[in-house]
Amino acid sequence: MQHFYDLKKISLEGSLVTIGSFDGVHIGHMQIIHSLVNQARQAGIPAVVVTFHPHPQLVLNNESRPYYLTMPEKRAQLLGELGIDLVLTYPFTLETSQMNPEDFISQLHEHLKFSELWVGHDFALGKDRRGTPSHLRDIGQVYKYKVHEIPAYSHEGELVSSSLIRSKIRSGQIRKAAQLLGRSFEIGGEVIMGEKRGKSLGFATSNLDVDPEVINIKPGVYACRAIVSGKTYSAVTNIGYRPTFGEDLQAPRIEAHLLDFSGDLYGNWIDLVFIDRLRDEMKFSQVSDLVEQISSDVEQAREILAN
Repeated sequence: MQHFYDLKKISLEGSLVTIGSFDGVHIGHMQIIHSLVNQARQAGIPAVVVTFHPHPQLVLNNESRPYYLTMPEKRAQLLGELGIDLVLTYPFTLETSQMNPEDFISQLHEHLKFSELWVGHDFALGKDRRGTPSHLRDIGQVYKYKVHEIPAYSHEGELVSSSLIRSKIRSGQIRKAAQLLGRSFEIGGEVIMGEKRGKSLGFATSNLDVDPEVINIKPGVYACRAIVSGKTYSAVTNIGYRPTFGEDLQAPRIEAHLLDFSGDLYGNWIDLVFIDRLRDEMKFSQVSDLVEQISSDVEQAREILAN
């Protein structure tokens, strides 16, 4: 799989394309991707995803906040695992939003030469969102491409969307989010120096420096799998503000205690795969009560992760 951030660096003689944000690459997105890849394999030409970063909603609403389920590199990796041959992460700006759909499609077609285009049922691009599936078909008469409009996808009575999954994660519904994603939600970050308080309590933790644009998970304690240098460990992860120690934190900390691991992880990258939520973050009147609760969390996590 090839990943580009600059359309001008791409020159294909033929392709099949889908356009969308694809944040999370969830089970709804997979319906589009599977159709696209199957057709591309039969035609013997590349399957291409055109996605955007930053997310159009954040640019158009002039927002900056923890938002993403997947950052561009992870998103491209997941798409590649589904069979996509090339991902273009197109820089989205206010200028991009004001482009006429005709101009945007002309630009894409010049470099991708696509003969078929897949879009979701509610898709729209360009100035005043004029680039609806119907309008894209009209433009397709000029560039000789066919448009496939993929209907909405539901799971247990809910329309699957990235915004729905974000709401599940923000509310701590990790198992439900995993069903909608088609895999467990995960975040990654470099291990940075902390106060070493966990070690003094008998539960050494790795403090993760996570991209501030990645969506915030509801504070609490979680059973996770931690992946370090290709090895997987069971872990108990605390996300929160350390109320027992009266700290005035401006943002939640992510601290993972890797079970049955000893060693120095500073500077290493850890991917945390969230399996289940154990409890809310709590304030304890005595540190000994906190230690007792962490011991209980560890045993509960072992049971969950053993299955």
